[in-house]
Amino acid sequence: MKHFSEISPMAERIIDVAQGLIQQQGYNGFSYDDIAKLVGIKKPSIHHHFPRKEDLVSVLVQRYTHVFRGELLGIEGRHASPVERLRAYAAVFEQTFNRDKRLCVCGMLGAESGSLPESAADEVARFFKVNLDWLAQIIGDAQHAGLVTKNCAADSLAQTYLSALEGAMVLGRGMRTTQGPAEIAQTFLSTVSV
Repeated sequence: MKHFSEISPMAERIIDVAQGLIQQQGYNGFSYDDIAKLVGIKKPSIHHHFPRKEDLVSVLVQRYTHVFRGELLGIEGRHASPVERLRAYAAVFEQTFNRDKRLCVCGMLGAESGSLPESAADEVARFFKVNLDWLAQIIGDAQHAGLVTKNCAADSLAQTYLSALEGAMVLGRGMRTTQGPAEIAQTFLSTVSV
C-alpha cells in the first residue's frame, strides 16, 4: 500500500472526490464508477492508482489523519488556554458539518467498521487514537489548571467529547437541522467547567 505522501496529483484528485463521497454516502455508498464520472476519467485509470477500493480508502484516511494532526498543531499554536483549544477543536468539526452537512470521514467509516477491510479499519482506529490522545492531554491540562472537573478521568472525558461531536454531526444531518458540533461542544464544556 502506498503512503499518502507518495501519490501523484491525479491520485490526489481521486482521493479528494472519494473523500466527499465517503462524507456523504459512506464506504459502501460509492464505487469507482462514481469517482470516474466525477473526476472525468475512466475506471481503469483509478485502478492504476489504487488497485482496490481498500487501498484508496486506506491512503485517504492516512491523509485525513495527517491533515487533522496539522489542525491540532494549529490549534496549539493559536490558543494557550486548554478550554479555548477544546472550543477550537469543535470548530474543526463545525466547519466540516457546514459543508453540506458532511460528516467526519472517520466518523462515517467508524459506523461501517464491521464491513471495512482491515487495513482501512486500522487507519480509522489510528485516527481516533490520535484524537483521543490529544484530547486527553488537553483535558488533563484543563483539569490541572482547575478549569475542568476532576470527577472523571481525562481519557473518559476525551471519549465523551469526541463522541458528542461525532454524534452531533450525525444527529444534525438526520434531523435536518443546522445545529451542529459547536452548540454541543458549548453544552459539554459548560457542563464540565469548574
